[in-house]
Amino acid sequence: MELRVLEYFLAVAREQNISKAADYLHLTQPTLSRQLKDLEEEFGKRLFIRGKRKITLTEDGVYFRKRAEEIVSLARRTEEEMKNPNDFVAGDLYIGAGETDAIRHVARVVTGLQQEYGEIGFHVVSGDKADLTERLDKGLFDFCLLLGEIDRSKYECLDLPFRDRWGVLMRKDAPLADRKSITPEDLWNKPLIISRQMPDSTQFMKWLGRPVSQLNIVATYNLVINASIMAEEDMGYVLLLDKLINTEGRDLVFVPLEPEHTIGMTLVWKKYQLQSKAAEKFLAAFGSYIDG
Repeated sequence: MELRVLEYFLAVAREQNISKAADYLHLTQPTLSRQLKDLEEEFGKRLFIRGKRKITLTEDGVYFRKRAEEIVSLARRTEEEMKNPNDFVAGDLYIGAGETDAIRHVARVVTGLQQEYGEIGFHVVSGDKADLTERLDKGLFDFCLLLGEIDRSKYECLDLPFRDRWGVLMRKDAPLADRKSITPEDLWNKPLIISRQMPDSTQFMKWLGRPVSQLNIVATYNLVINASIMAEEDMGYVLLLDKLINTEGRDLVFVPLEPEHTIGMTLVWKKYQLQSKAAEKFLAAFGSYIDG
């Protein structure tokens, strides 16, 4: 299995058409078709369903696409880093982050590095903890900015002096919208929209004072913009962190929880990981930023 063949596969998966993918890759259509057939024969699995006008991925093809994207991404990163001289600070910095207003602090540090060195690219991928740590473990991220509890046996950790406050996002005409704060009891019989990883948070479920089975959870989310739209459409009350949704000009209101419930955050990276020059500079600069 060669890297170029993985890139051929990804081009076809993206274009959903052999002819268009061949044009993009500057290959003849028969050559590309042969490469794909050889790939399927190598694994003994069917990766594509070939229609008259459109190619779609099989279940095995969807799985292989994810793995191929990871392999190609890691190979490209390694190639870029190896080409840089040892004393030259350049390259791309990859950070996975939960949705938090604290990402602004990361951005400030990176902006300073870019002004000083000019050759550092910055890439942020949002997601929940499970998705982010999986990619960090595979070497696709330099760092992750994670919320809540951390498995410190697996990662090097830098605890950050920032905390996000939980609250409820709802329509302005909702029965609880005029409250100054929301208590657990206020939510026990309400339709709730929660983060998909919230049931795994023992601290938050302890605050709610009810097991998941006794709550009226009507929907879950992993991106807050989608959750805010569900709130606007009167699906229910969204439990989320403050400062993520600008309610100005929208038919929404954010009300904090009472007793106040906050969540801390940690910058993590793999133990024993060999870091790029850009990652080393970022970690040093971010540490100084926090201490200062």
